[in-house]
Amino acid sequence: MFILDDLLFRPFVGIVDTLHTMALDEMYDLEALEADLKENQLLYELGERSEEEYRRRKEELEAEIEFAQEVHERLASGRVEVKS
Repeated sequence: MFILDDLLFRPFVGIVDTLHTMALDEMYDLEALEADLKENQLLYELGERSEEEYRRRKEELEAEIEFAQEVHERLASGRVEVKS
């Protein structure tokens, strides 16, 4: 029975783990978030975005970047938990 589990179950878990990691990388893309932050700054400097909207968006993006950094740290250390 254990041999059957090793042959059938472990490859499936490995694939799911890889897909999970790729999904988290895509969802919390630090480069894209930082590019959005730069774009927000540029739009404000060009006068296409009000100061209130600029500050609100900047706070949102900084919070997202902080969370994304935490996710990437957990991925690197292998401490990612999947909760149902």
